[in-house]
Amino acid sequence: MCETCGCTITLDNRNLVHLSHPHEGTDAVTVLADLLAANDHQAQHNRAHFDAHRALAVNLMSSPGAGKTRLIEATIDALRGKYTMAVIEGDLETENDAERVRAKGVVAHQITTGTACHLDAHMVHDALHHLALDGVDIVFIENVGNLICPASFDLGQHWNVTLLAATEGDDKPAKYPVMFRAADLVLLTKIDLLPVLDDFEPARAEAALRNLASRAPLIPLSAKTGHGLDAWLDWLQRSASRRRSHDSERARMA
Repeated sequence: MCETCGCTITLDNRNLVHLSHPHEGTDAVTVLADLLAANDHQAQHNRAHFDAHRALAVNLMSSPGAGKTRLIEATIDALRGKYTMAVIEGDLETENDAERVRAKGVVAHQITTGTACHLDAHMVHDALHHLALDGVDIVFIENVGNLICPASFDLGQHWNVTLLAATEGDDKPAKYPVMFRAADLVLLTKIDLLPVLDDFEPARAEAALRNLASRAPLIPLSAKTGHGLDAWLDWLQRSASRRRSHDSERARMA
């Protein structure tokens, strides 16, 4: 996480800084600790909200242009009629990605972060006031494109999914270990471009991931051609089924 550019302080949590540290010169470490503690507290409430509605929350993280929105679009097309989905979109500016999702007939709420290079739990909490989750099976949270800061902020999600595009270096897991260690699943995207890319080797990317002691599954796919998409859809549907089974069991025992 960036501790120098000020991205930790957002419009949604700025009041927490002013309330607890109103004077200039306050120790930055104390501010950071307080903000993260407040974030984690809000994340717990967000997760409880998802659980109450029996909705699976999936946090999608990657560098810009790795294909998060394209993956969501392909997933909507593949699971239409079987699962009800909603999307929370995060970008510095514009509603471009949210509009792409809405064009698929799926509800999407756009969060524009301004200068913040990540979403936080307070932003997601505000977004949930604009989303009716009754009957929603899966909520995708498309985080801001960034391989550093998003990994450090719990949003209340159930799973973290990190995308690594074939157009990036296959050493990205080694360069950005916090992000890839946080991943419950890694998707190697845009593999349809591998035939014209002679400097990306999927085996090296997986080796870099395993060197982090990560056991996260790695699924190569192309949202454009559909190759490998079934493995992603199977993982997602199993996760959604487990979430509903868990919630049903918890309700039975209550």
